[in-house]
Amino acid sequence: MTRKQPPRILFVCLGNICRSPTAEGVSRVLAEQSGIDVLVDGAGTGAWHIGEPPDRRMQAAARSAGYDLSGLRARRSVPADFDRFDLIIAMDEENRQELERIRPAGNITPVRLLLSYGSSGRRDVPDPYYEGGFDAVLRMIEEAAGALLDEIAAGRAP
Repeated sequence: MTRKQPPRILFVCLGNICRSPTAEGVSRVLAEQSGIDVLVDGAGTGAWHIGEPPDRRMQAAARSAGYDLSGLRARRSVPADFDRFDLIIAMDEENRQELERIRPAGNITPVRLLLSYGSSGRRDVPDPYYEGGFDAVLRMIEEAAGALLDEIAAGRAP
């Protein structure tokens, strides 16, 4: 019998040092705690921080909530990601539009906004790099990532 591949999810923000590594780290921990088999990664639409760890302020907020982001390193999203992942999750509309710009012709991998999961009532995850509010962004990501994982566990995503 062939074992089904776990869903592969890519979280994308602007620089891959605040929101997307947090979504990656939080999702990994929540999935493990819930026994949900999923592969997660993160990327940014920009290239400014390639190879860098997550922002120290985001790492501190995550650490205080029990998440270790220190081993993650920023990378840029590339067209090949559309073939490597089953679902791509953008942190805001600007990131979603940039992902659509690099989408290979004919590719149908879904690209959704993270906050389309959960109950925040918001559309975009605010960027704490400029706006602050790292703890609030972490809580927002936790709630939406939990809702996404619930959909995966129920077979509704991806």
